[in-house]
Amino acid sequence: MSELQHHRLRDFVAQLAALLDSQPQEAEILEKGSELLRPLLQQDDWLDETFTQPHSEHYQQYLLHADAQQRFSVVSFVWGPGQQTPIHDHRVWGLIGMLRGAEISQSFCLTPHGLAEEGVPVRLEPGQVEAVSPRVGDIHRVSNAFDDRVSISIHVYGANIGAVKRAVYREDGSEKTFISGYSNRYLPNIWDLSHG
Repeated sequence: MSELQHHRLRDFVAQLAALLDSQPQEAEILEKGSELLRPLLQQDDWLDETFTQPHSEHYQQYLLHADAQQRFSVVSFVWGPGQQTPIHDHRVWGLIGMLRGAEISQSFCLTPHGLAEEGVPVRLEPGQVEAVSPRVGDIHRVSNAFDDRVSISIHVYGANIGAVKRAVYREDGSEKTFISGYSNRYLPNIWDLSHG
C-alpha cells in the first residue's frame, strides 16, 4: 500500500474525529459523516488486502480503526457470495458505505405481532451510503447482492461496535443479545505509515 493510499483512511478518521469534536447532534453526524465517507468509497485502492478476505461460511467484520475515546469505529464488512446477516440492531448511529460489489438491506420494525418488514429493500452500490440509528431506523438484515462474488462495505459506528451489547431478532420480535467482536485478531495502526 502506498503512502497516498494509506492516507485515505487516515484522513477520513481525522475528519470524522474533528466533526465529533464539535459535539454535533446526531442528524448532523449522519449528514456530514456521510459526506466525509463518500470520497473514501470512490477510491477502491486503499483497503489492505488483509481486511478483504471472505470466510466460506459467514461474513467477516474487520476492525480498521477504533477511536481512543470510544466515540466511533470503522469496520470493513466482507460478504462471501450469497451471505447475509440475521435480523439485528446496532443501538448507536451508523453509516454503511459500499466500496465493492453491492449489498441489499431490508429494514424491519417491531409490531404487536412481532417483526414486520418496513419499506422496500435498499440496494447499495459503490459510493452510496445508508444511515442507521435508533432514531432513524435500527433493525435490518443485510445480504450480499451477488451469489457469485465478494462484496465489501465500510461501516462507521458511533461506538466501538465490536464491544456494544445489541440484539438479533426472532420473527416473533423477541431478542437474543450478543456482542459481535471482530474477525481480525490484531488491531491495525493507521498512524504507522510502514503498515501494509
